[in-house]
Amino acid sequence: MSNTMIKGFLLVLLVLVGPVFAAGDGMNAERAKYHYQMFCQGCHTPDGAGANAIPPLKDFMGYFLRSQRGREFMVRVPGSALSTLNDAELAEVLNWSIDSFAGDSLPPGGYTPYTAEEVAIFRKEPLQEIENHRASVLAEIAALKP
Repeated sequence: MSNTMIKGFLLVLLVLVGPVFAAGDGMNAERAKYHYQMFCQGCHTPDGAGANAIPPLKDFMGYFLRSQRGREFMVRVPGSALSTLNDAELAEVLNWSIDSFAGDSLPPGGYTPYTAEEVAIFRKEPLQEIENHRASVLAEIAALKP
């Protein structure tokens, strides 16, 4: 194989595989913040404090990461599950929101960031009833040992 053919093959490989590596490089905070502003802050407010009947994210959303049901809850609520964001974008905005708002509510030792694959699974079953489900999840989390 000639050097020109090898260079051509490597260029094609880079074009095809490069975006996969770029997507896995981590969160794009600017894009995630923009998506939060466009799709979330209307109800959860710019600082995540929530408004009226909308629960706060600020200093609270990290508690949901203490149980599997809580983790799923944040994806399955209609605002997340039915969002026009794709799975990767939703994972990114959830991770950005956690980093930006969870504060001391995060589990000891931090959290495992959401992935697009995980979000794709959870959002297939959006919650139809939120209040009782949320209360059940929070009761489960409260019963866990610190």
